[in-house]
Amino acid sequence: MAGPLEKLRVLDLSRVLAGPWSTQILADMGAEVIKIERPVSGDDTRLWGPPWLKAESGEDTCESAYFLAANRGKHSLTVDISKPEGQKLIRELASQCDILVENFKTGGLASKGLDYASLSAINPGLIYCSITGFGHTGPMKDMAGYDYLIQAQGGLMSITGAADDQPGAGPKRVGVAVADLTTGMNATIAILGALYHRTQTGEGQHIDLALLDVQVSWLANQAQNYFCSGTPPKRTGDYHPNLVPYQPFPTANGEQIIIAVGNNGQFQRFCEAIGLGELAKVERFANNAKRVEHRVELINLLTTETKKRTLKELTELLNEIGVPCGPIQDIEQVFADPQVQARGMEVTLDSTHGPVKGVANPIKYSKTTLEYRKAPPALGEDTSAVLERVLNKTSHEIEELKSKGVV
Repeated sequence: MAGPLEKLRVLDLSRVLAGPWSTQILADMGAEVIKIERPVSGDDTRLWGPPWLKAESGEDTCESAYFLAANRGKHSLTVDISKPEGQKLIRELASQCDILVENFKTGGLASKGLDYASLSAINPGLIYCSITGFGHTGPMKDMAGYDYLIQAQGGLMSITGAADDQPGAGPKRVGVAVADLTTGMNATIAILGALYHRTQTGEGQHIDLALLDVQVSWLANQAQNYFCSGTPPKRTGDYHPNLVPYQPFPTANGEQIIIAVGNNGQFQRFCEAIGLGELAKVERFANNAKRVEHRVELINLLTTETKKRTLKELTELLNEIGVPCGPIQDIEQVFADPQVQARGMEVTLDSTHGPVKGVANPIKYSKTTLEYRKAPPALGEDTSAVLERVLNKTSHEIEELKSKGVV
């Protein structure tokens, strides 16, 4: 079975994470992705180490873990787009591509004749996705945006971290670059929508995607909490602002268990399982709204009982009665988890340096498949092959481009 995007070609002019995350998803879905990189230095993240991929000899290579995380399945082509000859190459490639993804600052490609207006004149069916920090309109359109800044300005840090009256209080950054990653996912969604539009009309279009917009949209229920109450949500640390009990609880062996009760039936079964069956009948704990109101008292009562059982005992007990629960695992434990292994969430690909492990794509199709055809590329490893195969350049023309420092 072929991937659902088989026979589509993507020109990837993006760097770092948001754009490359989107184009890696497209590659997993079967698209051919041609990644354009600067000669010599390449994508910024190639230098974002340690850690580095280890060769089979055990020594560090020059491939950073950060770069490897977002560039699976791509062909690396080095082009100096500051040179007219390099710009001409990009225009030629764009004429042969279905999709282009870029994350230059607003207007950064217009002076080179590589903006949407210029390239769509060559290829009217081109879907051109621009990813910036703040979008192509508004007072901040010319400013660079980075994930940490976006997490702060977009409100995420205001609801992440311990409450003001708790130890270690203060806004916290999420442990992965969620603004970048969710923007990459939204870019993929937008591109797929534009592809469907093209099947109906033959027209390509420009997609203007901003990290800040995506982060604001990702506030989801917390934004709706504000719209409904008129009060900005605060940091609540480990517990959920709208559900009780829905947080970590201590166990007898010092580990914590997450117990996530989503309805009254689950609450009643939970209480009965830990010997507090009468608690579910108490008026002030009878429904979720009342449990939120009396959170502190209830959690203290429940904690007294969870401390009497180990993590393993509680997990087995609650799983048997359908109360959602689980351990807090580090990343090594995640990839050793039988459920994660059963779902095939780790993949290994062969590279010039030896095997490269990576996180699999989570999509599971019944009729099509995802494709892990190529490890993240070494810088420029596909330059000659792409120029020859896609643009029909001769070996003499390719050598001339190399001698001029264009590729």
